[in-house]
Amino acid sequence: MDVLDLARLQFAVTGSLHFLFVVVTLGLAPLVAIMHTRWVRSGDPGHERMTRFWGEIYVINYALGIVTGLVMEFQFGLSWAGLTHYAGDVFGAPLAMETLVAFFLESTFLGLWIFGWGRLPKWLHLACIWLVTLTAYASAFFIMVANSFLQNPAGAALRGDRMELVDVGALFTNKALVFSFPHVIGAGLFAGAMVVVGASAYRLRRRDGEEAFFTASLRTGVGAAFVGLWMAVAFGYPQFGGVAEEKFDSDAGVANSALAIMMEGGNLLSLLVLAMLVTRSRLPRWRWSHPVLVAMTPVPFALAICGWLAREVGRQPWMIWDRLTVADAMSPGLTSGMVTASFVGFVAVLGMLAVADYALIARVVRRGPRDLHLGATDERAPALSH
Repeated sequence: MDVLDLARLQFAVTGSLHFLFVVVTLGLAPLVAIMHTRWVRSGDPGHERMTRFWGEIYVINYALGIVTGLVMEFQFGLSWAGLTHYAGDVFGAPLAMETLVAFFLESTFLGLWIFGWGRLPKWLHLACIWLVTLTAYASAFFIMVANSFLQNPAGAALRGDRMELVDVGALFTNKALVFSFPHVIGAGLFAGAMVVVGASAYRLRRRDGEEAFFTASLRTGVGAAFVGLWMAVAFGYPQFGGVAEEKFDSDAGVANSALAIMMEGGNLLSLLVLAMLVTRSRLPRWRWSHPVLVAMTPVPFALAICGWLAREVGRQPWMIWDRLTVADAMSPGLTSGMVTASFVGFVAVLGMLAVADYALIARVVRRGPRDLHLGATDERAPALSH
């Protein structure tokens, strides 16, 4: 495998691993915000427990996901300096907005929410988690603006050997963006909700306590998963209207079309299952449904990766469609050994983080909604040894 193929494979693998964290963040944030809203409005301690329990899982995923994002930033400087030189003034603008505006604000509001339990007024504390959700979506929006520019370089003009941004409106209303962004939001909601569904079904299957808690969580998760999957399906095919038709003409394009069809087939099958379950009031007591829902938990993650591949495959040889080739976007002077070493290091770090994320979330799920650290006051805070 030559250095170009190694660099492409490195970005594909690490980008896919990072995306797994992203979809959970996008899906769990609004669910936790809804649970918190129910608690503030009703004062029901059950809603407080749900907020703290699923919020703790959200915080674990968010904290580890940050590190995976840093790895992605390293890759741009290491392997794709040609892209930065040619289109950094355009491509870098939404990435800077994502970091300076969305990410920093999201982290700030999340910190206020984490440490504001019992300290902030309840409505202000609630506002923090909704602002976390909004800034998380803003972050996803700016990332999709950057990706859509690669698909369709709107709003930019060539000046010498560099591209310059000449129309901000065209950049943010790119035809490759208008359907792909809600599609990603739907995919994220589906994935985050299925984490809630799978964990709740697992606990209900075991019948080891907290049935009322996980019954309520299961109902919330199934409803949210249905909405998210419906959005993903509805905006799935229309997003391909924003990419060049030539993308589907090559051999890779034919494989891309087949991948898109299989992905939507999986989406529709999942949608039918969830539609059947969401209309049944006795769902939590149907023990046969619990192993089905647990088995479905990885489905949105597999479909998310397939969707990302369907969007990217077939664009060769272009990094920026019809403007910059992948070969020209690479950093000069890279060798196979250099890329292989960084590839192994990146995958090792991301793999370790993925395993840690799963292990920590599984530990919280097995423990259940007791001895929670998130939102614990000094009087009820669990010991660190728990």
